[in-house]
Amino acid sequence: MLFINFKAYEEGTGKNALELIKILEEVAKSSQIKIIPVVQATDIKEAVSISKLEIWSQSVDPVTFGAHTGSILPESVLEDGAVGTFLNHSEKKFQDSESLKQTIGRCGQLGLKTLVFAGSLEELGNISAFNPTLVAYEPPEFIGSSTISVTSVQPDIILKAVEISKMHNLPLIVGAGIHSKEDVKKSLELGATGIAVAKDILKAEDPRKELLDLVEGFK
Repeated sequence: MLFINFKAYEEGTGKNALELIKILEEVAKSSQIKIIPVVQATDIKEAVSISKLEIWSQSVDPVTFGAHTGSILPESVLEDGAVGTFLNHSEKKFQDSESLKQTIGRCGQLGLKTLVFAGSLEELGNISAFNPTLVAYEPPEFIGSSTISVTSVQPDIILKAVEISKMHNLPLIVGAGIHSKEDVKKSLELGATGIAVAKDILKAEDPRKELLDLVEGFK
């Protein structure tokens, strides 16, 4: 399972996002690896219309229908065809654990999957208790790195994260600096279910080549 976070990169916006999704779909089909594009909310509907891949939202807000200008409702991304959403990403953190818990619950009631991010083992334990679909562990010091990853520098901490996720029967996704097939292979060997990447694909000179390298780590 490979999540590709398009963030707000120009390469992952609008028409560029759709072109990248076509590449992801081709690689997913040829490799038989589940690849999930995580797109901007404004691109969900069109992404769904051109692809058979699961399309996920980058986040939703802790609000219900009402006077919440600029907010993204879980119902809205679901209606547009999103299958799931990231929550609590390091670039889109929830202000408090109660609102995160409530949003995870609302998404679950709607049938919208959730991948909830943690930057520490303590936070991972806390969010796991909220019963999301999956959890992700991304130590902040490795996020965005193209030279080192959490799996290469701190494999022991991934083992601890796996233990925490297993206590709650949740699949663990590993991020933060993942940039090679060796990183992917090591993450899976340590007990992770999949990985999450962004810059490694979105800013690559040849996204297809980089993606093919990553999927080799699943074999």
